[in-house]
This record gives sequence, C-alpha cells and structure tokens, in this order.
Amino acid sequence: MRARIVVGVAVVLALMPAICSGAVPAQPSIRVDVVATGLEVPWAIAFAPDGRILLTERPGRIRIIQDGQLQPEPWLTLDVAATGEGGLLGLALDPQFAQNHFVYAAYTYQAAGGGLANRLVRLREDPATRKGAMDRVLLDGARGASIHDGGRLGFGPDGKLYWTVGDASDPNLAQDPTALNGKILRLNADGSIPGDNPFPGSPVYSYGHRNPEGLAWQPGSNRLYATEHGPSAHDEVNLIEPGRNYGWPLVTGSEAHEATAPSVIESGTDTWAPAGATFATQGPWMGALLFAGLRGQALFRLTIDPNDPSHALSLDQELQGQYGRLRAVAQAPDGTFYILTNNRDGRGSPAPEDDRVLRLTVGS
Repeated sequence: MRARIVVGVAVVLALMPAICSGAVPAQPSIRVDVVATGLEVPWAIAFAPDGRILLTERPGRIRIIQDGQLQPEPWLTLDVAATGEGGLLGLALDPQFAQNHFVYAAYTYQAAGGGLANRLVRLREDPATRKGAMDRVLLDGARGASIHDGGRLGFGPDGKLYWTVGDASDPNLAQDPTALNGKILRLNADGSIPGDNPFPGSPVYSYGHRNPEGLAWQPGSNRLYATEHGPSAHDEVNLIEPGRNYGWPLVTGSEAHEATAPSVIESGTDTWAPAGATFATQGPWMGALLFAGLRGQALFRLTIDPNDPSHALSLDQELQGQYGRLRAVAQAPDGTFYILTNNRDGRGSPAPEDDRVLRLTVGS
C-alpha cells in the first residue's frame, strides 16, 4: 500500500506534463522477503565487510545473520536493563572493522544506587572465534528512563561517531548544556572529544531534542538528518547543524522561535513515531531519505528539495500497515533494504513470526 503527501507545489508542477497527457508515472515494484523470524525487539542493524549482518535485540543480545541464516548463538550478550524503551539499542561497526574488529553499542543499564543510565561502549571481535567481547566504555552517565532513551549510533563521513540521546522524560535536560540528554553527541572513535566540536571540551553536537532515534547522512553533501519523536504527534525530521538548538521543549513541530532551528518536515496531528533512517544510494529511490515508522507502521520515503536542504518536497508511505511497527531501515551493499519490525516491544500486536527482518528489493 502506498500513500503520498505532496509538501510543495514543485512536485505538482513537475508532474503536470504527465497529468495533462493522461500518463501515470510508473511506480517501482517492491519485493519483500523474510530473512529472519522469532527475534525479540530487534533495534539496530549493520553490515560487515565479510557479508555478515549484525543486529541488536533489546534484551541485550547481538545476533548474526550469515548466508541468509540467523545464527542460534549470539555474537555477544550484554547485561542491560530492558525496561520500557530501554535496553540494548544502537549498533555501529567501525569504518576500519576489517582491520581493528571494533563494534560500538549503546544501551540502558541499572545504575548503582538505583535508577537507569545509558552508556556507549566499544566491543571487539576475536578474529579466531568471531565472537565479541567488551573492549572499553567510551561515554557513560547519560540519564536513562523507561522512555526517551534515544540510542541510535552512526559513523559520519567525517569518521566521527554520533550518538542520539533522548531527554529521559525530563524535558529540561534538552536545554541544559551540561547534560548529555536531549542531545546528539559526537565523539572520536576512541571516545575522546573532537577538537572541532561546536562546544569546546563537550561531546554535544546539537541540543534541544526530545527523543531522536534516526541518523542519516545525505550522499554527496554529507549533510546530517535526524528523525525525532514529538509529544502526541508533531514528529520531526531535522537537518542537523553543529551547535544548533532544535527547540524542545521551547517549541514543538512547526512552531517558530528565534533561537531554534525549524524542522524540515513535521507530522502535524499525525503520529509517525519515526525511528531508524537511511538515504537510498542507488536504485529507483536514490537520493530519498527513508525512515521507519513505529506508530505509523510504514516505511516513509522523503524527497528533499535539492535546492533547499531544509525543505521537503514530498513524503510517500510504503508497506503501510502490512508488517506492523517498523524500527529500523538500512541499505545493504547490494542495494536492497533491510527493515526490522518491532511488534514485540510492548506496544504492537505480534504475529506468530515476529519480530522479523525483512529485505526489500525495489525494481524499476
């Protein structure tokens, strides 16, 4: 099922010749294959250079898909607090994984003295056993909660590691420059703070975020976009620039404030609950920003104005309602897209095979 929202008149004008001639623009075919079943809230997915696929399950397991088969034994199991939206969340492979075997993970845990916290760790694979082990903690002490833990990880084109951290249900933390919560953080791969971060000595790259769960860099421009959950609708896609304030809790959605950055697009009274995101780098969707929708139960495809990176032209919905809640989307080296369902996260209606890893092949 497909639905389209035209955000700007430019798309309508571009289609006018086809409309006037009676022709209908051809829609690409979509084939969906189920790669793995029976997972427990898979959250993030990454592709190793040797063809293996790594993914996280929120109770603490990092799993491997090899040659199209989910391996029965985890690559590593971490001690996490899988409470509400917390647990094992983000995952990223080092750009030099083939040489250094480093894997990065973000997770929620039970802090000493009670309460929850979030940390970012570096793991290392033993080349002989191809199993993972803890290497070191890179950043610790971000407040945790049963909601709004953020958790997405990604390496940017600049070689830096980015981590989204939610406000942990305390909106005031998002505007507190000394807090890690309500931020997008930027680190060197060893956990040190880059010298060109916007706030000297701080890992904070941007602030004023409520619960950002998706990161994606636009090919060519290397611009960073992030998805973010709003309060009761008003979800956002934002163009992330260093040092900018993205408004929470001062403003919501399209509300304006002289000190805050406007969103590229927001959901209005609809709820997408946007999560993982990626840019399509090849195929019929090349150049589009794709993001998974939890409450929206769709794969969203956003067309960004090539002349204005902060302006959206159109938003399409693929797979609407067919597979339930979707947590992540990533493009594999072969151009196919992998999607994680999240119907066992306490808010969905699980089918017998849930949760699943889906592979989308988009034809011309």
